[in-house]
Amino acid sequence: MKKALITGVSGQDGAYLSRLLLDKGYEVTGARRQNSQFDSARLHKLGVASDIRYVDYDIGELESINHLIRSTEFDEVYNLAAQSSVGSSWEQPIYAADVNGVGVVRLLDALRTYSPHSRFYQASTSEMFGLVRTVPQNENTAFYPRSPYGVAKVYGHFITINYRESFGLHASSGILFNHESPLRGSAFVTRKVTLGLSRFARGEHIPIKLGNLNICRDWGFAGDYVEGMWRMLQEDVADDYVLATGVTTPIREFVNYAAEALDMRLEWIGSDIAEHAIERKTGKVAVKVDPNFFRPAEVDSLLGDASKASAKLGWKATVGIREIAAMMAHSDYDDWWS
Repeated sequence: MKKALITGVSGQDGAYLSRLLLDKGYEVTGARRQNSQFDSARLHKLGVASDIRYVDYDIGELESINHLIRSTEFDEVYNLAAQSSVGSSWEQPIYAADVNGVGVVRLLDALRTYSPHSRFYQASTSEMFGLVRTVPQNENTAFYPRSPYGVAKVYGHFITINYRESFGLHASSGILFNHESPLRGSAFVTRKVTLGLSRFARGEHIPIKLGNLNICRDWGFAGDYVEGMWRMLQEDVADDYVLATGVTTPIREFVNYAAEALDMRLEWIGSDIAEHAIERKTGKVAVKVDPNFFRPAEVDSLLGDASKASAKLGWKATVGIREIAAMMAHSDYDDWWS
């Protein structure tokens, strides 16, 4: 039985990855942050909460990490722990740098010292591309991050490469483009949309306040993407891979897809900060732009090229954005677990 450690086990990706590995016969250990409230709702949602062994650790404390790595011989380590909100990273830039950047090297150095045979996965991100240099973006595209979150992730990405090349660790980074699901946190724009529209459809006619509706993202399904993570660590040679759908969609279109799934029809009126959407059946405002949600420096559009992952890993995205929006909207309409 293979043993896997997942940091950030309670997050969206941690929950889907836990289920995947358990289905494959792994013994899964979930690392949870010390002295913080542990939210196991996603793990319970997928029916795996009781099948995971939990350990406490602190990504900011080297001895805590060393103890964790020394205590069990893990075959695979998936580092999904992060300060995960791009928007919040401007308010907590030092915290983002420590967790998303320095935290990675703490974990890598513990592996180098105590468990060099373990295979390591680092959760990199398309936000590293930022002000994009080429379209679409692949593993060779230059990085130009536009947030403290993205800057810190670039460090985590390159220190993973450095430890792979310097010490021979089997360390891979997945440069994942946006991936969503009904387990997405409510602070993320996709879930904010589906929660808000679901409540609107149930009679709570409170407009959803959003930022720039023209922002475009390459959105896939989280369940597909954790399969890609696992496949990276099954390769004989560690490497870095982009996971993406190859389709980019404006936030406005995502809103439309989610509304259609709930039998709502939106009429968009106005432009720029005056833009808003009227729900035709009620005549009430369902969505409006709020400048408070604009970011200090924005990433206007991201579009990934996952050709390498397709060729080498046999991986591809299987769920499209319209289906994802419907899945999330129906889940939020029917299920108030969050």
